[in-house]
Amino acid sequence: MNENDLKIFADKLRHAKSILIMGHKNPDGDALCSVAALARLIEINYGRRPVCVYDGNVPDNLDSIPLRGYVKYYERADLTQPFDLAIVLDYGTANHLGGAAPAIAAAKYVVEIDHHKNDEKVASLCLDDDTAAATGAIIYNIMRALGWEWDGNVITLLAMAILTDTGHFKFARDSRPLCIMAELVDAGASIRAISDMLANKQKKTVLTEAAVASRAEFFYHGRMALATVEKKDYKYLDGRGEIILNLLAQIRGVDYVVLLKQQKEDQIGFSMRGRGRPVNHFAAALGGGGHEFASGGVVRGQDLETVRTKIIELFRGI
Repeated sequence: MNENDLKIFADKLRHAKSILIMGHKNPDGDALCSVAALARLIEINYGRRPVCVYDGNVPDNLDSIPLRGYVKYYERADLTQPFDLAIVLDYGTANHLGGAAPAIAAAKYVVEIDHHKNDEKVASLCLDDDTAAATGAIIYNIMRALGWEWDGNVITLLAMAILTDTGHFKFARDSRPLCIMAELVDAGASIRAISDMLANKQKKTVLTEAAVASRAEFFYHGRMALATVEKKDYKYLDGRGEIILNLLAQIRGVDYVVLLKQQKEDQIGFSMRGRGRPVNHFAAALGGGGHEFASGGVVRGQDLETVRTKIIELFRGI
């Protein structure tokens, strides 16, 4: 991301009459909060509210974030006419875009803002930084570089994006997210209020998470934990199953955690975590991607047992 790219981005925003923003399917805190924060920044600084959409499931604990009403399920938005500008946030790889992908492809100009490594870009202008802790951190830097005005909702959303994607800084690789958070707190963000906002789930969700974790299988002398969410329970979980992954990662001796999610009979989502050990190459072998120690993807056209067997074999020899 350089000064010229930022000028191009600002010019596209200035002249676009219609703007679409979306993140990856099954949005997490970084994706959803970044979409809402950027939409509000554009509204404040350019006088237009973008159309914001998502595909998949939104976690219950994100239902009360500021400006949640800005972001709609893609089938409830009018995507029939090509947008002047489409902005894709935190998407990882193209197969994570979900059902709104055709609207991105039809847009007159596409910009991406992402912190995932991806050699196959979907945009003409890429404001990416794969060293950033979160997409929300990149948006914060863009906001400061372009001198944008902001409000309290933006500050809270960006703080939430960074907190959730760094696991409250457990996954921070350097001091930059901490420095940004310090500035956000000085600007009015409340970590306590954000934490209370995130502790907001339905009873069924919590009980399902606990049940799935309790049924986990362990392989290779207990070094790999594998949990499975069947189709009947998938609707009760967030798209990535972060709580389940975090619970299993606390077990002594577990180096790798895999969560399989039966989204449809022949569509299996997977999330992988490594405790100081890379998992992105395992995800890539199944057509997914992500961060070095936190990756995922979707396998289509195969049933749950087939994908489970492949996962077990993939980790053989760890």
